[in-house]
Amino acid sequence: MFSCIEETGTGANSSIPENAVEFLAVDMGAMGDDQQTDEYTVSICVKDGSGPYNYTLRQHLVDLAKEKEIDYRLDIYPFYGSDASAAMRAGADVKHALLGAGIESSHSYERTHIKSI
Repeated sequence: MFSCIEETGTGANSSIPENAVEFLAVDMGAMGDDQQTDEYTVSICVKDGSGPYNYTLRQHLVDLAKEKEIDYRLDIYPFYGSDASAAMRAGADVKHALLGAGIESSHSYERTHIKSI
């Protein structure tokens, strides 16, 4: 399932298949003064404004990044939410995680490097 409307609260959390066991949200890895993410790496989110993401699934993503030699950063986004965190609020019983390309700016002029994709 793919969704692109998480910011309106009507994203993928409203149609998760009953047999789903994992929920991986792919979004932007926002760069900022207190963030680890940059435009050359993949951001794997530890927690956001809703709380922590599933440790086991996050660690699996870290292990995959190491195995495939993909540069990554672990980051915390205190003023952020994703389809995965919305799914948890909606009562989904799944392991959830969030990752994304490191993105400079958002909405009006997002920029990144091919390496982070």
